[in-house]
Amino acid sequence: MSRKYYFSSESVTDGHPDKVCDQIADAILDEALKLNPHAKMAVEATIKDGVVLVYGEQNLGPDLKDVKLNYSRIAKDVLSDIGLDEDQYNVITLVGDQSADIFNKVVLGNEVAAGDQGIMFGYASNETANYMPLAIDTAHKLSKRLSDLKRENKHIRPDGKTQVTVLYEDEKPVAITKVVVSTQHSEAINLQDLKDLILTEVINKVIDPKWLTPETEYIVNPGGRFVIGGSFGDSGTTGRKIVVDTYGGMGRIGGGCFSSKDPSKVDRSAAYYCRYVAKNIVANGLADRCEIQVAYAIGLTKPLSVYINTFGTEKIDIDALYAIVEKNFDFSVSNIIQELNLLNPIYRKTANFGHFGRDGFTWEVVKELVK
Repeated sequence: MSRKYYFSSESVTDGHPDKVCDQIADAILDEALKLNPHAKMAVEATIKDGVVLVYGEQNLGPDLKDVKLNYSRIAKDVLSDIGLDEDQYNVITLVGDQSADIFNKVVLGNEVAAGDQGIMFGYASNETANYMPLAIDTAHKLSKRLSDLKRENKHIRPDGKTQVTVLYEDEKPVAITKVVVSTQHSEAINLQDLKDLILTEVINKVIDPKWLTPETEYIVNPGGRFVIGGSFGDSGTTGRKIVVDTYGGMGRIGGGCFSSKDPSKVDRSAAYYCRYVAKNIVANGLADRCEIQVAYAIGLTKPLSVYINTFGTEKIDIDALYAIVEKNFDFSVSNIIQELNLLNPIYRKTANFGHFGRDGFTWEVVKELVK
């Protein structure tokens, strides 16, 4: 019997207050890595109205122990890049030194150990060209286009959300049934003109017509007027969009956010590696869908467990699949950092529109597997 169901995922623009904070945190991390690729950072942000609080722990290294990053300047540069008026914001900084107890557990001679315990997941599916679930992939493309539109049209403001519903039959996507776009806007545009603008300049420019049907429903600003937005309409905090950052709910998440964390924090680096492994399994035709789970403990260099779930779509015996993964991938923390080249200041670019499914990141590279 054919199984039919609907699945929805959301994304947010670069001006959403949670994403503002993610970008500030990752911009700070990038500045630290420029000074020392081995810097250990966990500096986050919270924003409400005109106040930005930057807080956390830093360790720039023994040669830079007296150096303090200009957190206020970094935060204001991010606000300005997004299209916000930096003069409207006051930045309060509360950043201390990383605990020596934590540092001594993470740096073990030439080896890097996990900076915390936890579980991480990676996911891939062959339902799109970039091996992402269709709903989150489309939602991200819509939010990226909406973020770009604010630079082209004076009526579009930085804050916004998108959401996409996909119809599945027998575990395969067959149509996009609903598209929701909510955007902050100027006083000067009425709701009908806004709907026409979003349909023409966002939805029609992003979604592949093959997924659309005459019954597809387009919902623009269902709440009506959305003039007051961003931090003046809501608060934001680093790490509150972990489902948006990953697979839109289609793949599981470990619970730890990515932004603000240097590569020794396996919440980030191991999640990237799990995506890398899962994507390579699917891209090499070994399964239609794949999810990888790993578990780490603070101070240990290797994972406690590795679990592969192909949801019954594997093309070879599952034991043979485990053997291929063991032959081609090394989940030790040091190798993850080295193989994915994670000591570079790349993290601000990851903060918007998903950490997965976009070109330009090492964990998205497909390689030929040794079998």
